[in-house]
Amino acid sequence: MEKIRFGILTYGKVAHLHAQALRSVPGIELAAVWGRNPEKREQFAKTYGIESYDDISAMIREAHIDAVVVASPHPQHTEHSLEALEAGAHVIIEKPMALLTDDCDRIIHTAAKNKKKLGVISQRRWYPAVRRIREAIDTGKLGKPMIAQVTMLGWRDEAYYKSDPWRGSWAGEGGGVLVNQAPHQLDLLQWFMGPVTEVFAYWDNINHPYIEVEDTALALLRFTSGGMATILVSNSQKPGIYAKVHIHGSSGASAGVQTDGGAMFVAGMSKITEPPINDIWTVPGEEALHAQWEAEDRALFNQIDATTYFHALQFKDFADAIVENRQPLVDGQEGRKTVALIEAIYQSGREHRPIILEVPQH
Repeated sequence: MEKIRFGILTYGKVAHLHAQALRSVPGIELAAVWGRNPEKREQFAKTYGIESYDDISAMIREAHIDAVVVASPHPQHTEHSLEALEAGAHVIIEKPMALLTDDCDRIIHTAAKNKKKLGVISQRRWYPAVRRIREAIDTGKLGKPMIAQVTMLGWRDEAYYKSDPWRGSWAGEGGGVLVNQAPHQLDLLQWFMGPVTEVFAYWDNINHPYIEVEDTALALLRFTSGGMATILVSNSQKPGIYAKVHIHGSSGASAGVQTDGGAMFVAGMSKITEPPINDIWTVPGEEALHAQWEAEDRALFNQIDATTYFHALQFKDFADAIVENRQPLVDGQEGRKTVALIEAIYQSGREHRPIILEVPQH
């Protein structure tokens, strides 16, 4: 079987992570990079032994690209995704999918019109600790998921925000902790709890006077299921503590995952320091498995490069979706859910009122 040929749009820090992950997946060939800065683009191409282009459509056509990874700054995701889809490539987008749900809808429509697969990066869905919670929900071990908590207490210093000119501004980044660090946990929250119907939120800048955007956000949520959740996400705790998603069911049982621990991971600037683990597990009859699973997860963590391993699993799923003509696990509709939630949190904070979300009918 011929390999699925991938191209990468732009050459920044996260693009290097994607390139390394793509090259580790059998059945995938990293073939080309696109970008506007010739020097940076050529250096990236030289590093990975791939072709270099300054035109997206030309790259897809001339390098025979099957799929592209959109790794550009957030405000450019829509433009680059649309161009790649119209040029005939399948597209997987770095989170967040876009900054507005209207733009998500444009991307989803364009993918459907051109009969192309669409995915959004959310590699934490492949963590073993996360998969256990999904399985517990699917098999009814928690009863009905009714209460959830997302807590992310991290830190980003001034050097981080100065590392790229687009960081920390509304025009360049589109937001702060909500659009950059929190999408992974917000994706897991909705994967576990289902669609959100109502949001009330506050957000602010606690201790980053050198940026325009929020470093902290809090929200209360209601779901179509009747479930409830709290969200606390922040970049204002030195040096960073943890990120956790906890689910509590109608049966009285709870399951949780610490997706991140210690100093928070920064693509291209640091390594993941602690393995993702189930930090809460009270399913009747399975309490003793908690320690066993943690030992297994720590052993796996010591055997892999966690900065690329789980991305590679998602890229394999996306490539398989192309070959098998099925939807990837995290498709455009899943990516849109996270954008809709973030959009509602910003709106609620600005307008000081609850926001009712329209649940798409598909």
